[in-house]
Amino acid sequence: MKYLTIINNEQFEVEINRDGTLTVNGQVHEIDFRSIGPGRYSLLKNHKSLEIVVEITDQGYEILMGGRRYTGQVLDERAISMANRKGGLRFDTGEVHSPMPGLIVQVTVAVGDIVAEGQTVVILESMKMQNELKAPRAGKVEQVLIAQGQTVEKGALLVVIGDAD
Repeated sequence: MKYLTIINNEQFEVEINRDGTLTVNGQVHEIDFRSIGPGRYSLLKNHKSLEIVVEITDQGYEILMGGRRYTGQVLDERAISMANRKGGLRFDTGEVHSPMPGLIVQVTVAVGDIVAEGQTVVILESMKMQNELKAPRAGKVEQVLIAQGQTVEKGALLVVIGDAD
């Protein structure tokens, strides 16, 4: 079955083949992928092992792999077809949500600022680790809904980025 996978706003066409291989954007990969507990997986590719932690959120998936955090969505062929009938897919909503509960250490943008995709907009501390939350797209900051020193819950809307004028 084919899937459209979006990781950090980059699209990948993924097909799980009957022979156990995985085709990503037309390139075949031999992998060993196994569940090792709730939301935890082991991936073996080219004799390199990675542990992956996956959490389902309202926005899709939060993935921790190799010490880096990724956001993702997975759509099967039916979901893609339905979305296309409604005018197509759009994943760059411009919203920055808190991936976990924590303390806002720093807000690096203000309303009206122009930001680049991938630019740090908020630094969130959770479990004694600081996480840089990045702009999902380039544009103009329309809303900043938090302030330094504020605590937030998982999924809280922090910053909204609109089109640059």
